[in-house]
Amino acid sequence: MKKILVYLTVLVGITSFAQNGAKIEFKQETINYGEVEKGKDDGIRIFEFTNTGDAPLTIINAKSSCGCTVPEWPKEPIAPGKKGQIKVQYNMNPGPISKTITIESNAVNQKNGMVALRIKGNVVVKQEVSPLVKKKGFPNS
Repeated sequence: MKKILVYLTVLVGITSFAQNGAKIEFKQETINYGEVEKGKDDGIRIFEFTNTGDAPLTIINAKSSCGCTVPEWPKEPIAPGKKGQIKVQYNMNPGPISKTITIESNAVNQKNGMVALRIKGNVVVKQEVSPLVKKKGFPNS
């Protein structure tokens, strides 16, 4: 009888610590563009997420660490078990990419409902070589 009472007490204690509410789980929190060529890549990437909680998930805001990255997020609540997307477009300035997009939500599984998503990579500009330009070669060739 004492064992049953102890197990019951532990079970009640565990369930009282369980968080009820919306929960956000991202498929990935960092997207690596790799090396991309300016003019051949539109800079759009998608962060997919699921509401793994038992209440509707609301994305309150999404903001970038700079104006060169524009996030779009669902304005309607995401039902429990349903998926959503955060669309991010980088303006493809040449050079390294290292940006953070901060997502603010009502998710109980994230500190203050905040999630930091990241994009990284490198944008290069390919030099077009005219076939009319003579290549430099060895002397006397």
